[in-house]
Amino acid sequence: MATAALALYGVSLAITFGVRVAIQLRRTGSTGLHGLPPDAGLLEWVAGGMFIAGLLMGGAAPILALLGVLEPIPALNGAVGNWIGIVLAVCGIAATFAAQLAMGDSWRVGVDPEERTALVTDGPFRLVRNPIYSAMLPTVFGLVLMVPNALAVAAIVALFVGLELQVRRVEEPHLLHAHGEEYASYAARVGRFVPGLGLMPPTSLPAR
Repeated sequence: MATAALALYGVSLAITFGVRVAIQLRRTGSTGLHGLPPDAGLLEWVAGGMFIAGLLMGGAAPILALLGVLEPIPALNGAVGNWIGIVLAVCGIAATFAAQLAMGDSWRVGVDPEERTALVTDGPFRLVRNPIYSAMLPTVFGLVLMVPNALAVAAIVALFVGLELQVRRVEEPHLLHAHGEEYASYAARVGRFVPGLGLMPPTSLPAR
């Protein structure tokens, strides 16, 4: 099962980053990849670091399982959980890529404070404001069920914390500044990661 988990992890990275970047580059001339802005604060660095750490640990977990370095957690290990994990991972990878495609030319990884892209509110974005992240978490949880060792569990915790910080401290302030009332109204009626949850109050607009 660790071999399957590693293969799915590789497919996930290849599709959600490699293929999507290639599509973006062909359509817009830009990769859509942005690093941290020059004035990034501590929380922004922590968010990026936790996200990268989650991805690295997620890839290392099946490798260490194959090498016999890490044993599965007995309470999480079992054939039923393993197969549920495969279904979650495959569906999560497909949903992540579909949400990325739904962003069209507005797709980005990271934030450029000087860049203005169209606000996407249709397709899966009618259900949640961050469908890409919403789909990534089941993917990683599926991989945890396939390789339920301590490092895999740590990976999903790091990824969740990183995504929460990235969305709350980096992306939402940027979108409020870039789109003003349009984003404030959208965020007041559409949940952050789960439909109906994480709604933002209408008073969230920053001072101009």
